[in-house]
Amino acid sequence: MPKNYSYPLDLTWSTDEISSVLHFLNQVENAYETKASVKSLLDSYVIFKSVVTSKSQEKQIDREFEKSSGYSTYRAVQAAKKKGKGFISLGK
Repeated sequence: MPKNYSYPLDLTWSTDEISSVLHFLNQVENAYETKASVKSLLDSYVIFKSVVTSKSQEKQIDREFEKSSGYSTYRAVQAAKKKGKGFISLGK
């Protein structure tokens, strides 16, 4: 997985919205690179969903992010929901 990759951001978003999306994507990165708190990841996902309201846009962001980073937002959220509490680590 490349160390330098771009984030799938919409330039029409406000600074706060971009910050919220980046925070969620950083939580996903943490889940793959080290570990992430289930609560932090799911809380940031709720805020992410307030910015990205359409399912198709969410899927597009997941595809673009996974293509550039190797990390799946979908798999991270599903793992966090399944675990329920504590921490998750999706690294190999």
